[in-house]
Amino acid sequence: MPAPDQPAPFDPYDPLGIDDLLTVEDLAVRDTVRAWAADRVLPDVAHWYEQGELPGIRELARELGDIGALGMSLEGYGCAGASAVQYGLACLELEAADSGIRSLVSVQGSLAMYAIHRYGSEEQRQRWLPDMAAGRTIGCFGLTEPDHGSDPAGMRTRARRDGSDWVLTGRKTWITNGSVAGVAVVWARTDEGIGGFLVPTDTPGFAAPEIKHKWSLRASVTSELVLDEVRLPADAVLPGARGLRAPLGCLNHARYGIVWGAMGAARTCFASALEYARTRVQFDRPIGGFQLTQAKLADMAVELHKGVLLAHHLGRRMDAGTLRPEQVSFGKLNNVREAIEICRTARTVLGANGISLEYPVMRHATNLESVLTYEGTVEMHQLVLGKALTGLDAFR
Repeated sequence: MPAPDQPAPFDPYDPLGIDDLLTVEDLAVRDTVRAWAADRVLPDVAHWYEQGELPGIRELARELGDIGALGMSLEGYGCAGASAVQYGLACLELEAADSGIRSLVSVQGSLAMYAIHRYGSEEQRQRWLPDMAAGRTIGCFGLTEPDHGSDPAGMRTRARRDGSDWVLTGRKTWITNGSVAGVAVVWARTDEGIGGFLVPTDTPGFAAPEIKHKWSLRASVTSELVLDEVRLPADAVLPGARGLRAPLGCLNHARYGIVWGAMGAARTCFASALEYARTRVQFDRPIGGFQLTQAKLADMAVELHKGVLLAHHLGRRMDAGTLRPEQVSFGKLNNVREAIEICRTARTVLGANGISLEYPVMRHATNLESVLTYEGTVEMHQLVLGKALTGLDAFR
């Protein structure tokens, strides 16, 4: 009998051999995005976070367009047409650098561009998507309102007809990319129900003041959108967007990227804790040699790589066209919640150094507090799964 193949050496950073599930093309996408983030984000992101700014965002957007990261899972119009798994790997690598960078890409591609691609007219796609794919135009997505976050059906932003025009009035808040966007996808209540509108941000009556004093997602542009009698032509309406199902479909697409991205933040914190445990000496030995530290590292590794496997599974289902919204809720709920716990545990391994921006752990932990909340809180995803499991609606 032939001798059995020898297993590959154990890799602390890929203990389950998940890389074996990836194709050559998958690995090329991952490595391209990882190299870009290492070169353009990691050297400066701690300073950006400390200063509460994202300088050069337009240049970064163009570079992300150059590597095909904007709207990368969409087909045509200059988009890369990548697989769902490849898009997920890109999100993982971007969030391993910083959640704010992944949010820039998610909002651009999975919310603003996806809305236009999925619900827009051919003229709207031709007008906006090529420049957005190249990063020449940045988009934002206006759904959340000051008084209506988890319940978008209660939105107060209204669009009324005036002849052949539409006139929009209202406010949106916590809008990523808002003050640097060239186009805003705005959702508003009409006499016929909820509709989507493409608002060029130089339209009179539109303003996007930046939200300051954040302690999370500080290396990210977050804004309020103010619409004061914003007049739009009839062709500003997204013709395929009818009712709340349309913006929720966009959110589902973006949540999928978060399932992957959260594991990127967790991976960085785990790697930081592992390296620290190997080199930090206390009581005449590295702290990684103590049982309690090894238990923490083992638990972090288990949850991290279970989360990556879950993301990969959901990606394959999306590529096959069989992914359900409830399954995305499953992934978002589990992976963000576990990622925060990994970051907090990593902080304890680093001790007091864990709160310093010399290390990435506290930055990722505070960023994930926002990721836990946006695009569906823990409670909302629990109720989505609860309804799917029981058949009973507990939302109202």
